Amino acid sequence: MNVTRMPRRADTWRTIVKDWDLYLMLIPGLLFLLLLKYTPMYGLIIAFQDFSIFKGISGSDWVGLKHFERLIVNDQFLNVLTNTLIISVYKLLFLFPAPILIAVLMNEIRKMMFKRVVQSVIYLPHFISWVIISGLFINLLSLNDGIVNTIIAKLGGERIAFFMDQSVFRGLLVFTEGWKEVGWGTIIYLAAIAGIDPQLYEAAKMDGASKLQQMIHVTLPGIFSTIVLMLILRLGNMLEAGTEQILVMYNPVVYDVADVIGTYVYRVGIGASDYSFSTAVGMFESVIAFTLVVSGNAICKKFLGRSIW
Repeated sequence: MNVTRMPRRADTWRTIVKDWDLYLMLIPGLLFLLLLKYTPMYGLIIAFQDFSIFKGISGSDWVGLKHFERLIVNDQFLNVLTNTLIISVYKLLFLFPAPILIAVLMNEIRKMMFKRVVQSVIYLPHFISWVIISGLFINLLSLNDGIVNTIIAKLGGERIAFFMDQSVFRGLLVFTEGWKEVGWGTIIYLAAIAGIDPQLYEAAKMDGASKLQQMIHVTLPGIFSTIVLMLILRLGNMLEAGTEQILVMYNPVVYDVADVIGTYVYRVGIGASDYSFSTAVGMFESVIAFTLVVSGNAICKKFLGRSIW
């Protein structure tokens, strides 16, 4: 008996017609991506030009890879790249495990009122802008009248210029980002923990597993997929290194240890009006970020058996 199957294209259109209202809701999101994400990519052309705002993209001279060659041999950019990698690695090592640990510990809290209060307190800083947080910590860590330095002085210690001392500024960046973002990450992992089957904990208890053993053998494996997802996404932002945070907190005194790719592009592109070179730097960052995401996904898939795609 021969069965004639409708063409795949006809099946697709039949599905679209059937759920037309859902596809209609996709249009605003698709327009957003098209206009604000894909259309600006046309501007990447100026990375290969000696761009002039008076001549425009179509009239500027084509110079090929000239600006990428400048980027590679530029000592200042090499220092910027080093700072970016160091700060990103610090944040990855200290801030990536923190929300996982806090979420696992909070999952063991049985007093719901206390648990909700703690959740609210730790994730609220996520909604505060870096401008406000910068002002807050500048006041708290002020060399002369900041509460932290006042306490240090009363204890017999020497006051620390947190925002002017190159040896402590990177640590300050890690601490302030942790204060702002760890709580938000904790909420994500708590949501993942909530999806774990309670029967697994019951089975572990019947087998005589302690709380610590339940965390290690039930909770952590249960959120492992989420951990892998967050790790891959974090790798994609490695070269971002907290540009907005650094931009509002750093100053020329700490440029040598705090100037990252994002702030460098801002200073060179807008400050020095070197649009072609700054575009080349930004394009370099995007290519490396894409490579990190693809590589991280491949490594996780090969060694951990989990991946995004």
